[in-house]
Amino acid sequence: MLPLYVVNNHGQFNHLILRTLRDMDIEATMISNETPPAEVSRGCRGIILGGGPTLERAGVAPAYLDLGLPVLGICLGLHIMATGRGGAIRQGASGGFGAVEVEILEETPLLRGYPDRMQVWASHADEVSVVPEGFVRLAKSSICGVEAMASPDEHLYGIQWHPEVSHTVNGRLLFENFDRICSE
Repeated sequence: MLPLYVVNNHGQFNHLILRTLRDMDIEATMISNETPPAEVSRGCRGIILGGGPTLERAGVAPAYLDLGLPVLGICLGLHIMATGRGGAIRQGASGGFGAVEVEILEETPLLRGYPDRMQVWASHADEVSVVPEGFVRLAKSSICGVEAMASPDEHLYGIQWHPEVSHTVNGRLLFENFDRICSE
């Protein structure tokens, strides 16, 4: 079975995403966000767009959205997905990392098994301000209107929070769900 690719967008937690997947016995490989899309499409069964400092350092990662593979965008990965599909981001009012309670609005395969509300760890330095056409809002919080979104038909999923950190309650479930999506 092909691995999942974790796209390194120069974020501080990308190696932790990879480590978490490997600890869960999910085969995964980290790649540069400059890896040619044709190489990516041949080498994996799903893509995780990791976090990073700015959209300007996202390399060719937006092109990975067009490969027909399931994609999970985490933090900056969500922003890459939003802007790559015609949405918009803005500076968040709440700034840096912290705990937040997220309310699940729509049940999807990615969020299956989670309660209606959950504690997560997220950065809100930037956040989605306009959800792209064809996407649905999956979750919100009191400080951010788009904590998660998806284009279910394309298997594109984006979350503002970091499931790989211990401060997010049951973050591994999200990776299990995404692995299942990529195996179907």
